[in-house]
Amino acid sequence: MNKQLLLLTALLFLVFVSFAQDGEIQDTSWKKIYRATPEKKHSLIHTRLEAGFDIPNAYLNGKAWLTLKPHFYASNELELDAKGMDINEVAIVKGSTRSKLKYDYDGLTLKISLDKTYKGGESFTVYIDYKAKPNEYKAKGSAAISDAKGLYFINPKGEEKDKPTQIWTQGETEGTSVWIPTIDRPNQKTTQEFYLTVPAKWVTLSNGKLMSQKPNSNGTRTDYWKMDLPHAPYLFFMGAGDFAVVKDTWKGKDVWYYVDKEYASVAKKIFGHTPEMMTFFSKITGVEYPWVKYGQMTAHDYVSGAMENTTATLHQEGAQQDARELVDGNGWEGTIAHELFHQWFGDYVTTESWSNLTLNESFANYSELLWDEYKYGKDKAAFTHYQAMNGYLQSGSEKKDLVRFYYADKEDMFDAVSYNKGGRILHMLRNYVGDSAFFKSLNLYLTTNKYKAAEAHQLRLAFEEVTGKDLNWFWNQWYFGSGHPALDINYSYDAATQKAKVIVKQTQKDKIFILPVAIDIYNGASKTRHTVWVENAVDSFEFASSTQPDLINFDGDKVLLCTKKENKTIDNYIHQYKHAGLYLDRREAVDFVSKKLDDAKAIELIKQALADPFDRIRNLAIQRIDVKKVKLMEAVEPMVAAIAQKDPSRITRSIAVDKLAETKKAAYKELYSSLLNDSSYTLSGSALNALEKVDNAAALAEAKRLSKTNPKGTLSEAIGSVLIKSGDETAFDEIIAAYGKMGLTQAKFNLTSSLANFLGLIKDTEKVKRGVDEIVKFRNSIPEQFGVTPVIDNMLKTIIGKKEAAKKEPGADVNALQAQIDYVKGQLKN
Repeated sequence: MNKQLLLLTALLFLVFVSFAQDGEIQDTSWKKIYRATPEKKHSLIHTRLEAGFDIPNAYLNGKAWLTLKPHFYASNELELDAKGMDINEVAIVKGSTRSKLKYDYDGLTLKISLDKTYKGGESFTVYIDYKAKPNEYKAKGSAAISDAKGLYFINPKGEEKDKPTQIWTQGETEGTSVWIPTIDRPNQKTTQEFYLTVPAKWVTLSNGKLMSQKPNSNGTRTDYWKMDLPHAPYLFFMGAGDFAVVKDTWKGKDVWYYVDKEYASVAKKIFGHTPEMMTFFSKITGVEYPWVKYGQMTAHDYVSGAMENTTATLHQEGAQQDARELVDGNGWEGTIAHELFHQWFGDYVTTESWSNLTLNESFANYSELLWDEYKYGKDKAAFTHYQAMNGYLQSGSEKKDLVRFYYADKEDMFDAVSYNKGGRILHMLRNYVGDSAFFKSLNLYLTTNKYKAAEAHQLRLAFEEVTGKDLNWFWNQWYFGSGHPALDINYSYDAATQKAKVIVKQTQKDKIFILPVAIDIYNGASKTRHTVWVENAVDSFEFASSTQPDLINFDGDKVLLCTKKENKTIDNYIHQYKHAGLYLDRREAVDFVSKKLDDAKAIELIKQALADPFDRIRNLAIQRIDVKKVKLMEAVEPMVAAIAQKDPSRITRSIAVDKLAETKKAAYKELYSSLLNDSSYTLSGSALNALEKVDNAAALAEAKRLSKTNPKGTLSEAIGSVLIKSGDETAFDEIIAAYGKMGLTQAKFNLTSSLANFLGLIKDTEKVKRGVDEIVKFRNSIPEQFGVTPVIDNMLKTIIGKKEAAKKEPGADVNALQAQIDYVKGQLKN
């Protein structure tokens, strides 16, 4: 699963502020509860489902045949997970006959008395006739999914005119048992057959291969999907709706993309690298894509980022990007790689428990780097590595073990530790053992455990078998431990002894890390590498050098997961930028000199960075420019203006426009105006924001015009911002339309306060209600565990305050104002 972290990082500060203000003390009693791997009393063998859908009422009418066997010990009872269902009949199936069985059902667990005692390994089949009612079942969500009701009917009554009617499922972690009785645990594996009856004009997607389609006399059609290879119940999938199906292939296997019909023309631009990814991942793992087909479906109102259902990945609608969005690059490509790699790590070999979730998610996270490295080069991969590492370091998760057996809820495992940190640990492991051993070890792990569930030790054993190394120290430190090193690194040179010295202090509390590290000594462009082991609170290393080195580069491959403090000089960093040359080498240099922008050497390095071949370095250099520094601007402003006009990356051009806008120079008005109609939403949006800083009236007129062009992304955000700042009540319709089209972004959150102030001044009650409804819709789309709800409610309260003040003004329509106040109060969360 690819988590929806758009708000988690951006609004994390607000979460902590909220908790601090409330003075809450978190319950830590759960830390005493050991989360054992689920006991396998019975093993699933095969699952057959006949599903019909009562769409307006959001019900599934199901008939299920489950073939099972006692795992080892004899048994005359069976327990199934079945959440919030109506159970009509339970029976044992013997050939063509069914005999009813006694059962107890408490709304969560179906306990069945079998017709006899079955020996270990002796199979039997139970039949269950039931009705699933997902909208009447409530379950806690997580950082990964906003709720967990398993089966979702989107716009089931067709009441939302701009939204299609769809059905889709979300099984992870244990949501499958909301719509089919099963043993809903990750260490179960079963083959399956699904018969899905849907409106005849719809298409369906499920696990395995589409075997047949049978039209029915009542305007429906039954699609038969068959999954011959075993997989876990949480990976079961059903999806249905009026989609366009764009067909591709890989080595004779179907590779299909299910999208809203208006995106059919760009579906291959969004998903079209999938076959190449399948070839690449098959090659590096040594395991050819193991399933019969691969489908990808987009879903409206999806509760997560994407989900790796076996052979049938589900993506949120944000994956659907129009041609103008794709001008800035496919923002969903990393997610496509992430979910595809799960077909090996997670589906082919599955974590045996949620405690070991990182066996699924760290590999999927790391696949994004692997794909970028293969397709776009080392700089892009290093940027992906940096983003993921930073996401972990800023998450406040340093006290959590990677593999953890104590947690409050299984959903808590879906965090920056299981994903980001796990991916960085794989990166360090790859660097330590070498590429050949790394990928051979992955192959051994996959082939040894195929179609099974595994735990972290099995990954270790595969690496030890291939490399011949004892890796317990690595696993104990990184997989079964928490935190990361905080390093204080000092460099010196003794001319008398001709020795360069490196002193490394570990300043983190409670734990000392063992770190194999490459230290590179540079004299000019010449580099000498030394591999050392940091393993004490303080380590000192000396290296012979006939002259003082121009640079000593600790962690020469830039792979360590750590924070570090170094005593390098500006000359050291300039040398590092020019000669060490990795993305993080250059980034560190730009970051350092950006704090010394009065120094001529720093200015010169910023100029070099503005011409760097990698756009992310150019972006960074632009962002670090302080427009108040006269000498700096004399040197770099012409370069920034040139970048804004003609850089190969429109994202970089937009960042340059943002920087020029900080100068508030009217001389750039013509440039901004010329970019308003650019095909990139991002560049156009930056130009509109910049124009607003030099000519409010012109920006307002352009915002009204552009609001009619179906804007998205940064352009939509810019339009909303300009219109709201104008305070022009006649632009209300455009404002609300622009705000409504914005996604779950920091920009929308920032704009919400301005919108609330704007609504506080509007007199028309219906407009106030519409605006409040949009804010509430945004609030409700954010999982409550992010702590944002009370913050947005405080914004809504500003509307009440303004209306209360307006009631005191001469000639005020007190009744209308009170009606508006009452409406806002009714929308506040208790």
